[in-house]
Amino acid sequence: MGTDFVGVVIEESLADKAVLKKLTIKSTEIERVTEKSRTPWVKNWTLHTVEIPQNKASKVAKEISGCMDPDHDWYADFKNDTHHYIIFRGKVFYIDRRKKAEYDRATQYGISLGIPEYQLNFSENVVA
Repeated sequence: MGTDFVGVVIEESLADKAVLKKLTIKSTEIERVTEKSRTPWVKNWTLHTVEIPQNKASKVAKEISGCMDPDHDWYADFKNDTHHYIIFRGKVFYIDRRKKAEYDRATQYGISLGIPEYQLNFSENVVA
């Protein structure tokens, strides 16, 4: 991964999709929505794997946060070897990947919005 950040942005999570034109999209996958997804207002999720240069990551995170669907709660995220951005509408968590407590705060915030806990399992991202 190096110093660039890599992550996923779900196209349907964005009210303003113009931000996608500013990102380097490495791949796109379309996933059918199931009841477990808890997003019955859409039929599919369009998952874009994106790469973001380290020097632009903070700005991009804020921009994605401001473009997210105001009517539904989503998150996007991207990470490199040492840090992880977890992005909600109006709130960005910049996490040191060695600190589980920082992940716990992002998880609790997402749960408070009503995002299913299984979608917020960031514990696998903690590095020693």
